[in-house]
Amino acid sequence: MSETGHDGTMPDNVVVVLLDSLNRHMVGAYGGTEFATPNLDRFAARSQRFTNHVTGSLPCMPARHDILCGALDFLWKPWGSIELWEESITAALRRSGVTTMLVSDHPHLFETGGENYHTDFGGWDYVRGHEGDPWRTTIDPSAIGSPSLPAARDGGWFLRERFGVDGDRFGRRHYDDARTWFRSEDDLPGPATMRSATDWIRREAPAHERWMLFVDEFDPHEPFDTTEPWASMYDDPDDPWGDDPRLIWPPYTVGGVTTGALTPRQARHIRANYGAKLSMIDHHFGRLLDQLDTDDLWDTTAVIVCTDHGHYLGDERTAGRAGEEQRHDIWGKPMVPQFEPLGHTPLMIHWPGADAGTCDALTTNVDLNATIADAFGVTMQHRTHGRSMAPLLDGTATSIREWAIGGVFGNWVQVTDGRHKYARAPVDENFPMSMWSNRWSTMPVSGVGVADFASFPKPDRRAQLDFMPGSEVPVIRQPFEPGDTIPFWAGGANAIGQHHLYDVVDDPDEAENRCGERTESEMIDLLRTALADVEAPSDQLARLGL
Repeated sequence: MSETGHDGTMPDNVVVVLLDSLNRHMVGAYGGTEFATPNLDRFAARSQRFTNHVTGSLPCMPARHDILCGALDFLWKPWGSIELWEESITAALRRSGVTTMLVSDHPHLFETGGENYHTDFGGWDYVRGHEGDPWRTTIDPSAIGSPSLPAARDGGWFLRERFGVDGDRFGRRHYDDARTWFRSEDDLPGPATMRSATDWIRREAPAHERWMLFVDEFDPHEPFDTTEPWASMYDDPDDPWGDDPRLIWPPYTVGGVTTGALTPRQARHIRANYGAKLSMIDHHFGRLLDQLDTDDLWDTTAVIVCTDHGHYLGDERTAGRAGEEQRHDIWGKPMVPQFEPLGHTPLMIHWPGADAGTCDALTTNVDLNATIADAFGVTMQHRTHGRSMAPLLDGTATSIREWAIGGVFGNWVQVTDGRHKYARAPVDENFPMSMWSNRWSTMPVSGVGVADFASFPKPDRRAQLDFMPGSEVPVIRQPFEPGDTIPFWAGGANAIGQHHLYDVVDDPDEAENRCGERTESEMIDLLRTALADVEAPSDQLARLGL
């Protein structure tokens, strides 16, 4: 143990396990009973279980930017790489002599818009074949007639049925080819990632004095594809799915069942397939825990289990254009506020020397960056927004922040004080809006024919050079105006005037929107305070009517 902590000690090593789209309310340690998570529960028993951890920047890569760079970026851009004015925590660790290793099957880390997050790790292992990874260009002909995975509909099934799209390949994803090349459960990207991480702890970690292992595991993110016994583990016993092709690709929609886009049977089946994926990756996570046991690392190693966000699986909330709101079942990550199933996330931290228990302090993902930096005694060289959780873990503090903000670029901006959550929508129109970046990119969209619908305009002659808070590096700031094509994800025009305010302590299902009450003015003031603290662009305040 290093002699630099708040109570005199800090861990020598850190393991971060990020499980993408991990739903807090479905983990046993958080009260979930629908699906089995014995190893996450086993880990919780020796950890601090955080009950008030919330998302910041969204979706996938912005959340990883929060964790690895420590700075919220959703107010400035929708998605993207590490910029010239900032660095990853791994760059700071490298300067301090800490060995870092990345093991991941997350395709966004190795494509445009996420291509330089791995480069400052001391080593990295990219496990191929998940979701949109262009690993294979065709199905494995030798697999025909002897499939190792149950038959499944491809990634375009919902779009073709919902919108009547012609062509049996529209929306097909890279994974639909890749899955034919897997011969056993151990070949699937999730299990293979956990095996690689476990092998690194066993074979290579002992060679290093101090180290950080970052396991960026894309499971239980879709496709919800598993082998038996997982595949049918949660099928409805009164109406089993049988031999019909399984629905491993969930829709991203508001009102799946309520609009008739999904049948109740399909909805139950998709939710069960998420549970199968969750239980499968939980099983393989257990092998990593076994290795930590075998090597007796718990006294010297902090272990963090976290996620980027949750995933809606038919959770009911009120949504719709202003004046047309109604209760709907929500699926995936459509353009709605970060309701509790997606935005209230699990976080468990084992901290050497700290007792297991529960922490109710408000925290968010940028705080993970500050905690890792604190553990290794390093300082980031750019403006960051996180606060170390080490004082919470060692018992020297009971709170580290009074508010947390988050959202998706060009959509709602949310603030919470731990009890009330306020999502502020744009007013009048979703402008002014500007994107700030020197690495012009957004989320690449895979799927046959689908990319044509994902807009991403280039900078034009209206662009100006500006500066990010605390930086002397010029940055391209591209303004957008009504009538412009705007970046993919910036769909706030459909949210105009739809403010949401909930008391998530007394109303965790968010059934009563309390906008119009006195609390709303208090939360507006808190949002102004938060935006001023992070030096948000003036465009954002104008867009939100603040």
